[in-house]
Amino acid sequence: MRIAIEGQRLFRPKKHGMDFVALELIKNLMLIDKENEYVVFVAPDQDKCLSSNENFQIIELDGGSYAQWEQIALPKAVKKYECELLQCTSNTAPLFSPVPTIIILHDIIYMESIALFRRGYSLYQKIGNMYRRFIVPRVLKKATKIITVSEFEKKRIQNFFNLSDDKIEAVYNGVGTHFRPVTEKEEQLSIRTKYKLPDQYFFFLGNTDPKKNTKGVLQAYAKYTQIKGTTTKLLMLDFDESELQSLLDSIQRPDLRAHIYLAGYVNNYDLPAIYSMSEAFLYPSLRESFGIPMLEAMACGTAVITSNTSSMPEVAGNAALIVNPYNINEITDAMIKLTGQSSIKEEFIAKGLQRSKRFSWKQMAVKNLSLYKEVLSSQSIEARYGTKMLFI
Repeated sequence: MRIAIEGQRLFRPKKHGMDFVALELIKNLMLIDKENEYVVFVAPDQDKCLSSNENFQIIELDGGSYAQWEQIALPKAVKKYECELLQCTSNTAPLFSPVPTIIILHDIIYMESIALFRRGYSLYQKIGNMYRRFIVPRVLKKATKIITVSEFEKKRIQNFFNLSDDKIEAVYNGVGTHFRPVTEKEEQLSIRTKYKLPDQYFFFLGNTDPKKNTKGVLQAYAKYTQIKGTTTKLLMLDFDESELQSLLDSIQRPDLRAHIYLAGYVNNYDLPAIYSMSEAFLYPSLRESFGIPMLEAMACGTAVITSNTSSMPEVAGNAALIVNPYNINEITDAMIKLTGQSSIKEEFIAKGLQRSKRFSWKQMAVKNLSLYKEVLSSQSIEARYGTKMLFI
């Protein structure tokens, strides 16, 4: 088999969610599959995090904007390199692919009521949502197979697009092997110094997307400080200063700024120490399709607070303190519980360490590989006998 994988944004320096999923998929396919040929197409950028080997070609493909690259440059390249199958990794795909296509559809949040003009979304996010709203329904009709990341999201996608059960597959994400408890004092001191971390802190990975419930977390932290004081700070990564000030003004607590630490963008390999040193990891999102950061925190021996909505109970199991994300008091109470009762905190740490072991990128890659074989085998039978084996 000669398989093309779309990895448009893999070389960008500041990677996020879907980029890491695609990167881990490719790295693990490199480990488990020495038989098939792969061509990975990436847009040129600074972080050359992948290199070609015997059966993997990494092709830097120029192509203009995100949409131009995906819709014009990518299908041309797939044809030029004589690929038999294309896997697209980040929700969208070419409208006219020359070969069967497998799409990883992480979520359809942009298709739901929050989609376009709701307050809280940046212009970049709105444009991205518009593009996905146009492309996704069309490419799903043509896709040979759809992969999503949880049973929750599978049901949402099936119901929204009226898809048959055999066209869509739930394949869980994993957690990187470098996520582990960091207990070495030297390593802790190095990371604490590098990012100017406070002695005690809650860790929150939020952004301006309303689904992350950043305003709710700030309100819960404000309430926590009223009850317990400000000894335990709030650490936020990669968050804009002006956005934070606006949110604090909206909850009438600009004074909290002195107790919030913005660490900027953090290298993925520095995250284990940051998780490990935190009092608890706050992940009370309103909506997630999976929730990789939960597993990362658990694997680092950190107690997790998460939501009772969407996929989060499915992924967390009984290994996190689960709250109603719309109830500020519940979030605050969970923060107090984890910082005030060591036995409860230790219980969730132990459960989290065990829970995180159930998810691995290798398992995810193995499942993807089996789907490649299934699709190409069915296509071969269809070509030979004229029988439609899969929904196209």
